[in-house]
Amino acid sequence: MLEHENLPEEQLLPGAQPDADGGCTFTVWAPRRRLVQLHLVSPVERRVSMERQERGYWTVRLPDTGPGALYFYALDEELDRPDPASRLQPHGVHGPSAVVSPESFRWGDAGWSGIDLARMIIYELHVGAFTPEGTFDAVIPRLDALRRIGINAVELMPVCPFPGERNWGYDGVYPYAVQTSYGGPEGLKRLVDACHRREMAVILDVVYNHLGPEGNYLQDFGPYFTDRYKTPWGSAVNFDGPCSDEVRRFFIENARYWLREYHMDGLRLDALHAIVDMSARHFLEELSETVSELAEQLGRKLWLIGESDLNDPRLITPRSQGGYGLDAVWCDDFHHALHVLLTGEKDGYYVDFGRPEQLVKAFREGFVYSGDYSEFRKRRHGGSSAARPARQFIVFSQNHDQVGNRMLGERLTRLADFEALKVAAAVVLLSPYVPLLFMGEEYGEPASFHYFVSHSDPDLVEAVRKGRAMEFESFARRGGVPDPQAPETFLDSRLRWELRDVGVHGLLLGFYAALIGLRVTLPALAEPERDRLKVGRWRETPVIWMERWAGEGFSRALCLFNFGCREARIPMGEISASRRWRKRLDSSEERWGGPGGAPQGATEISVSLRLNGLSTVIVEAA
Repeated sequence: MLEHENLPEEQLLPGAQPDADGGCTFTVWAPRRRLVQLHLVSPVERRVSMERQERGYWTVRLPDTGPGALYFYALDEELDRPDPASRLQPHGVHGPSAVVSPESFRWGDAGWSGIDLARMIIYELHVGAFTPEGTFDAVIPRLDALRRIGINAVELMPVCPFPGERNWGYDGVYPYAVQTSYGGPEGLKRLVDACHRREMAVILDVVYNHLGPEGNYLQDFGPYFTDRYKTPWGSAVNFDGPCSDEVRRFFIENARYWLREYHMDGLRLDALHAIVDMSARHFLEELSETVSELAEQLGRKLWLIGESDLNDPRLITPRSQGGYGLDAVWCDDFHHALHVLLTGEKDGYYVDFGRPEQLVKAFREGFVYSGDYSEFRKRRHGGSSAARPARQFIVFSQNHDQVGNRMLGERLTRLADFEALKVAAAVVLLSPYVPLLFMGEEYGEPASFHYFVSHSDPDLVEAVRKGRAMEFESFARRGGVPDPQAPETFLDSRLRWELRDVGVHGLLLGFYAALIGLRVTLPALAEPERDRLKVGRWRETPVIWMERWAGEGFSRALCLFNFGCREARIPMGEISASRRWRKRLDSSEERWGGPGGAPQGATEISVSLRLNGLSTVIVEAA
């Protein structure tokens, strides 16, 4: 924690803090303002001067001002601005902030102690597009369906307020608040509580690298941003310049806020490559230390998961070894290696992938590019992740970025055939890593997942349209980019729940449940572990095999993935010393909507195994 002389810690908590006596303390950081007033809009409109404290903080306590009161901060008698640490924006991103009581919700998860990250089967969802209603409460009735197939962790895309009625969430402008149309603070707490009652963890996606372009008033209060560095979204957040201590604290307290007040089990940290910090103690190191201390205080597991395109192992290296100490990182290389083998795409960054050996390396190490030359970047890229434990890597065949950042938002369902979808599922769910599914993937949702917004500024809308068009020039695809502002672009992105149990969708859903069941029940597959792993490409074929075992080998499983269209016969003695195997799952079987499993001659396999084209077979040592 940062030290501030003469100031009690409770006075430094940003935002409006109601107390048990019916009053409320308002605190805001505005170091360059000569006068800051609290402009109370309701219940009775008035302006109250705030007292300047150390380091540019301003505070005031008002009696008889509780939850529901609406307010702005008046800056130098010139500007009325919402609270940067607003808990709720009931009238949109430009309207007044509302006081919210953290004590009003009655939690029912007193016995909840969390889930080990290594045991998680994570399901990423967008609240607005997950159901027709687009609310937290509408998610709750769907949780049992996810739990039945083995999902035990939900990852929510960002829920902070955004302009208009629809947005990915990465244009949020109030990091402490919850989108009103989703259900606000109480709705989010009901969802988290419902998940915990079902023994499901909740991870929240937070954005500390930028704020959205509309309703972003932080710069009116102080130097939250710097022009020394640039990001794809403009000026970088000021994590290392003058006055950066308070900016860092704003986001550190934000992490504590979500984990403590909303009972979140972890945070997914967006686009860490866009956080620039040249100070001796990196912001991420300070954040991870703070969260570790909070976990001890709360007596439950808390997780930090990073997203970065740098392939930098420092993110997940312990602080004691000179790293930043995050618990895990999304592994894009694993996705890219798998995606190109299944689709053959070579546009954009996919030009760096396409060889089976790259997926083999991803199985063995995590990062494919660990100092290798990247044709896409025209330079060497990444560092080795071979020394980091497998449980620190989140892998996937789809996620919001890899689908939504496509020009047409196509899911893998549109890019690969049904048999390939099953291979993709098996590669992810049987890998030695922590698997993540993207909403609808489990039943082959055909709807696209587009990038969508609903800004109110016509100039900004046009800028977003042009930027989106320019982004896809390198992909050289025909047709226009869907209009991000159009309501139908969002409506086309919502899940079709009615398809879930119908036809091939129901068959795929059953296949996912079977894979998760194998992962959970077979000791050889249960733990994210690379020390008990052998993996390779069989000869010069597109067949990749992976053998995993538990303990001293009492449980041993062999997974074979055929990325080619032709049948392959695999001599078992060439890839394993085990002599007899029992088939546990074959994606080609008719019960999974396949053409029929390749005949083996017997339930037990000892000499060779026949593998259909575009299929996966899992066998267990007999």
